[in-house]
Amino acid sequence: MIAAHGSEMANPGDFLRREIAGLPVLLTRDKVGTVRDFLNACRHRGTRLVDDEKGCKHRFSCPYHAWTYANSGELIAAPHFDQGFEGLEKADLGLIELPCEERFGFIWVSASGDGATSLDQHIGEIADELEALHMDDMVVVHQDAPVHQANWKILVEGGIEAYHFKVAHRTTIGPHFEDNLSSYRMLGSHMRSILMRTSMAKLAPETRNDWRLRDHAQVLYTLFPNTALLVQSDHIAWINQEALSAGETRVRMSTLVPKAEAERSEHWQRNHEITRVTLDEDFTIGESMQSTLASGANQNMLFGKFEGALDAFNRVVDAHIEGSAPNAVAAE
Repeated sequence: MIAAHGSEMANPGDFLRREIAGLPVLLTRDKVGTVRDFLNACRHRGTRLVDDEKGCKHRFSCPYHAWTYANSGELIAAPHFDQGFEGLEKADLGLIELPCEERFGFIWVSASGDGATSLDQHIGEIADELEALHMDDMVVVHQDAPVHQANWKILVEGGIEAYHFKVAHRTTIGPHFEDNLSSYRMLGSHMRSILMRTSMAKLAPETRNDWRLRDHAQVLYTLFPNTALLVQSDHIAWINQEALSAGETRVRMSTLVPKAEAERSEHWQRNHEITRVTLDEDFTIGESMQSTLASGANQNMLFGKFEGALDAFNRVVDAHIEGSAPNAVAAE
């Protein structure tokens, strides 16, 4: 899964605290600039090593007994170690490290240390499209991370159909988009959706060579399992659905902009706010759906023919739960 964008910890010594698939995680950038991913737990008695959300440190000291680790994971000091832990070696008690890789501007992590799935396997055929977005030349200028009382899959589903646009978003973005018009294509476990703006129908055929899709549509990449990239005309809204429980999700919404234009603070703040307000409309509805499911009022959901992306997403979820190859999932 994507844990962070590289710009959030751009310098040696920078660190971030995250929760990934229920695990406490500490992301660090060591002195040579390599990003590392460790379990945020002291190897002595399991105390959480770091409580700060982010910062810059080259070593971390446990608040319980002062066992101290380098930001590259090694245990470098522990009071009275030789007397109290005879037969053990500091070299064997470094922080537990998980697979981590920096690519396409993001920091990708795995909650499993067995290396069963490589990032190349996970990304598959969508790699060229991610590369073309040049997100490694972008920075996070704004970020919110509220917690919503809804299952993460409900919140993902809210973004991959346009049936609700003219109703749920009637006073915000609804008037700028076509009614119930969207398309999608599965790329392995991932999805590319196109949500058409009303401006597309007004394009003159003779200007076709000047058309650019992201000027007249929102291009949405749903990267399995929990990341969405909403590609807009001059920036990208990056949304991570971080499941905290079956009915609780932290939604980390960030505005990614080109490094060269990061100083346009008012412009980016305004765009971030528009996206946040729009997503909140979806998430409020998601919380409502979660409450009816929890009450037992609804046992099933219905997907219309124009909500095929929801069916495709759920097929991928089912395939991963069953352990079958995601590329074997057929969705039209």
